[in-house]
Amino acid sequence: MGVISNNEIKRLKSLQQKKVRDELGVFVVEGEKMVQEAVSSPFEVECIYRKDEIGEDAMSRISSLSTPSPALAVVRKPSDSYVDDLTDLDGLLSEGGLFLALDTIRDPGNLGTILRIADWFGIKAVFAAKDTVDVFNPKVVQATMGAVFRVKMHYVDLPDLSRLVLARGGCIYGTFLDGKNMYERTLDNGLSSPSVIVIGNESEGISEAMAELVTDRLYIPPYPADDSGSESLNAAVATAVTISEFRRRIM
Repeated sequence: MGVISNNEIKRLKSLQQKKVRDELGVFVVEGEKMVQEAVSSPFEVECIYRKDEIGEDAMSRISSLSTPSPALAVVRKPSDSYVDDLTDLDGLLSEGGLFLALDTIRDPGNLGTILRIADWFGIKAVFAAKDTVDVFNPKVVQATMGAVFRVKMHYVDLPDLSRLVLARGGCIYGTFLDGKNMYERTLDNGLSSPSVIVIGNESEGISEAMAELVTDRLYIPPYPADDSGSESLNAAVATAVTISEFRRRIM
């Protein structure tokens, strides 16, 4: 690709806004590794821009990074990101498995890191409250380090999804300061029915509506146990600690 027009530059810059991404159904990935991840994934890559083809000035104008990368791609969003009819998830839930439910995660870095953690621990799908930060936000996409192409993300009504999980005989876990020591509890990895780990909002934790549906309230103890140190863990850190313990039980 050679010369890039001002209209095209304007369109690419506008994709930093969620409303434009939703309207056009595409998002942007930056960096050679991320572009290769997109090309190798089932996602449809619409166009690839390279700095050595369009020039450094043009690349700096379309990039959202402080230091523009050598490559940028426009990728089509999957059609099942937002799910209104939960029966569409019946097949996924009927297979069982361990899932995450994000109860209004707002920080892009946290969401990206959580998806990266989910990818590492073999979590195939993540459910999120509809006011969780957009997974196709450029900062989220960068923070996933490619996990955005491997872990399915579904924005749903979380309480309704939780009721569906319970109707399938599943378990819903959440971490609370008044919960039971996670290392002393029986944890179900979803081998026969779905298990969901709820991760609460960064400042407010798990919402009341979701807390009422949690079947097992867990607590991640500090060390030493009576240490009053930090008030709580970062959402992404809590996610990693919790999933790690679930997975350790089946190794």
